[in-house]
Amino acid sequence: MPFLGELSALLTAVCWSGSSLSFAEAAKRIGSVQLNISRLMLATIFLLVTIGVGRISTSLSASQVLFLVISGMIGFVFGDTFLFKAYEEIGPRLTMLMMSGAPAVSAVLAFFFLGEVLPVWGVAGIGVTIAGIALVVLERPEAPTSSYIISKPGLVYGALAALGQGVGLIFAKLAFDEGTINGFVATFVRVASATIVYVPLGFLTRRYKNPVEIFSRQRKAFGFTLLGAILGPYLGVTFSLIAVANTKVGIAAALMATVPILMLPLVRYIYKESFSWKAIAGAFVAVAGVAILFLR
Repeated sequence: MPFLGELSALLTAVCWSGSSLSFAEAAKRIGSVQLNISRLMLATIFLLVTIGVGRISTSLSASQVLFLVISGMIGFVFGDTFLFKAYEEIGPRLTMLMMSGAPAVSAVLAFFFLGEVLPVWGVAGIGVTIAGIALVVLERPEAPTSSYIISKPGLVYGALAALGQGVGLIFAKLAFDEGTINGFVATFVRVASATIVYVPLGFLTRRYKNPVEIFSRQRKAFGFTLLGAILGPYLGVTFSLIAVANTKVGIAAALMATVPILMLPLVRYIYKESFSWKAIAGAFVAVAGVAILFLR
């Protein structure tokens, strides 16, 4: 199918735009840990059913499984825990704008751990991306209409989330470099491994409570969690892996980084949040930086 990778990357951005808003609403109601584990469990079920019904081949080498497991641990357990904390602190728009810097993080890590040398345009792309993020993060509107505020903990959470996604992408790429992998199968290994670790850990630390009891009291939270699980770890992550497998990583990353731009009208319509032209310009500059970095 022509442009399968490019179309998958755009679908990823659309899915992640919707999932970020859904998860932000759920996190406010049930907390980040409860949300993270619940959506992983739901996504695991969806993926398992999809693989079974579609009779998709699950043939993977031991090293591919290992790389995908590590990718899932870093991306879902580490990265997404801080992602949801950032949702609670600074809201979906600023969080996803910071996440647009994850491809730049991947490029830097690839230089140190995979020996990929960044040319001048690569360094320029990182600089432009950081500048775009700074335009929005440092914005101080006189009369904010959003219920979220910019806080140092929120910015730290967002940065750690971007780091987790960037490192997770490195290990996922290692798995795909070894041979062809179905997107749903790769996502299942990543999600299931994170779930296996995260569920008992959540119960042991008493930060994860009986989901039936929680969601029976918070039905809206369940609806947002369910929608986010479908758009995020089930469809969004799968589309992102299909994109990486069927087009150049740079093109896929640049298209997936359009999430902040897609979110601006959504946040304006749903939350009635007003933002200056500075914020809009910052979003476009950040995505332009990612494009320079990967389309060099």
